[in-house]
Amino acid sequence: MGFEGEVWRLMRQEELLGEIVIDEADFPWLNGRFVPTPVFGEVKPWFDESLALLEAEEYERFEQSYDRIADTLSLVAPSGPVAEFLLHISDGRAWFRWSDEPFDDV
Repeated sequence: MGFEGEVWRLMRQEELLGEIVIDEADFPWLNGRFVPTPVFGEVKPWFDESLALLEAEEYERFEQSYDRIADTLSLVAPSGPVAEFLLHISDGRAWFRWSDEPFDDV
């Protein structure tokens, strides 16, 4: 789909937390190798917690946990920041979906 090889950036304001090098596109999800910067360690527990809650099927707690990520961090495509995203990071891998428009509240 033309995404493979792209580099997406995870940011906290102007601070680079890491880069995702896309190596698989399975619409609507993109997957890639996550290359963290040293400051990613400050937010890594957020991703660990949200993924653990999702895997435990504790969806309401997952949403509350994930809000911290969505409200504090941004995901930047090669063409610029995206409006909304759902990002998981674990064991050097990242997988996410994004939208140029905010996701609909369900």
